[in-house]
Amino acid sequence: MSRTKDCRRPRSTSRVCPKKLSQFPDRCSLKTGQYNVNFISSLGVGYLMVCTENYPNVLAFCFLDELQREFIVTYDTKRINSAVRPYSFIEFDNFIQKTKQRYNSPRSLSTKINLADMQTEIKLRPPYQLSPEDLGSINGFSHSTTSKYKGIAPHQVLEPVTLSGIVACVLSVLCGALNLLRGVHAIESIMQNEDEDFNYVIAFFLGTAACLYQCYLFAYFSVWRNIKSFLAFALICLCNMYLYELRNVWQILFHVTVGAFITLQIHLRQPQGKAPDYNV
Repeated sequence: MSRTKDCRRPRSTSRVCPKKLSQFPDRCSLKTGQYNVNFISSLGVGYLMVCTENYPNVLAFCFLDELQREFIVTYDTKRINSAVRPYSFIEFDNFIQKTKQRYNSPRSLSTKINLADMQTEIKLRPPYQLSPEDLGSINGFSHSTTSKYKGIAPHQVLEPVTLSGIVACVLSVLCGALNLLRGVHAIESIMQNEDEDFNYVIAFFLGTAACLYQCYLFAYFSVWRNIKSFLAFALICLCNMYLYELRNVWQILFHVTVGAFITLQIHLRQPQGKAPDYNV
């Protein structure tokens, strides 16, 4: 089976034995998360590709059709039927890679007529939309689907972490550790002297919780993420204002600056959107 794939393909996809392709229509599509699996079959050979969901169907099936025509010209039926070991046609990968590079830059494609013909053919005979249940039944087992997302919206993947973001997280953890240490010492002071103010302990532990929560918001996506980060920063400021008698100006300035720094990093690290380019 000739196959090409996107470098960002899904972690797991359902697989179908090539011998069972005859049980499917000759042109099929399967939507799985942020990716589409498209394949065509002819003369017992399947041609499969995995691409991002925003890659045009007409380009996907033109790509597969071009692979199919070249494969049929390159290999005769006798050699295809006699292939018994894996990677029997590994040399065909050279053509796959060259064609893949062309289709990764749609503007450079010169096959405008073929694209128009394929567009018309897809309109007249759309590809069959497969489901995971179809693959489960064809492979001889029942495929039960469970919702991957229990919330209102699917989990968002954040942009890659930057160096400034890592520094902000490290400093925020440091501030949380300092607050925790001072909170423990405040508890010891209360146990030795009952006149000590217990509210200082609460302020230290609230500061610790706010710093750690800022790190969590930086690492993971959540609803109203920026607003939560701003509220956590406000809590850090309030705690340090209350602890004014126990800290000097430089210590307070350090904690507030770190809180503002990681709040900014949370705002800058946005969820990833759809890729602006198409990749086969």
